[in-house]
Amino acid sequence: MTNSASLHSDKIAIRRERLRLFARSMRNNWRLFLESKIGPIGLGIIIFFALFSLSYPVYMVYRNNPSVYDPVMGYDPAVTSNPHAPMWSHPLGTDVQGRDILSQLMYSTGHDLLLGLIAAGAGVLLATLVGSIAAFYGGWVDAFFMRLADLVLLFPLLATLVALSAVMKVGLLMLALILAVLTGFGGTAIILKSQALQVKVKPFVEAARVSGGSNFHIIWSHIVPNVLPLSFLYMMFSVTGAIFTEAALAFLGFLNVNMSLGMIIQYANSYGYLIGSRLVPYWYMWLPPGLVISLLCAGFYFVGRGLDEVVNPRLRER
Repeated sequence: MTNSASLHSDKIAIRRERLRLFARSMRNNWRLFLESKIGPIGLGIIIFFALFSLSYPVYMVYRNNPSVYDPVMGYDPAVTSNPHAPMWSHPLGTDVQGRDILSQLMYSTGHDLLLGLIAAGAGVLLATLVGSIAAFYGGWVDAFFMRLADLVLLFPLLATLVALSAVMKVGLLMLALILAVLTGFGGTAIILKSQALQVKVKPFVEAARVSGGSNFHIIWSHIVPNVLPLSFLYMMFSVTGAIFTEAALAFLGFLNVNMSLGMIIQYANSYGYLIGSRLVPYWYMWLPPGLVISLLCAGFYFVGRGLDEVVNPRLRER
């Protein structure tokens, strides 16, 4: 009974020590991230647009007129001409169909953020598992996943998505899943496999194997956790790619969605407001969504560069 109680207390002490080391590591990494020049700026941009998208329900309640301010079906009969320049009732004006552009931006920003996070999170998690399994087993398993990655990289992303949209309806969720699969079995898996190969030869992995740890336990408990910091870094860059891809597909008309940032610009282009003398006077139809797309992509890119200084030992030494 005494031995059992002693063993239990030792396990608790080990868990506490692990938590303490984890908390210290997080504090050090946060300090390194804050010391980077552009990482905190990117984080501020992301937080701003997250709050901006979350304020959409508040904006709709404040306006208290969904038939006017609905981003998809709204129409304001009090506005005599459409599109209309910014005014008090419509701070960013209205589009060619009389819909409030500010509500469209709030609605679309949230959906694009969700798309980017789902696509990048699922894709990088899949790439981490694929890279770790390929590095651990090697042989034909490694050859299979790496040749599959080469095959994915062989096809241009945008052209592949355009071809898929011709044979199936591609909405935001479907687009996120497609991007996750292409990321998980593509170039990111190759990069994370190289990191997993470095972890595989560490002494603690060999110690886990000698002590009788199963292959699943070694991969999940030792290799994957040590690859995750680099995975999180590539997740930031993947979010940028997903947001840009959605905007490009929506602008080209190959995305089956009611409203998105790319579609706002696409509506302006369809009615001829992106060319000639109409471009500058009707700036409110294309500039706000263009800025949101650019700043969102820049924000995640900046955070990625800031995390690079945390993950990359050479940058830390500088």
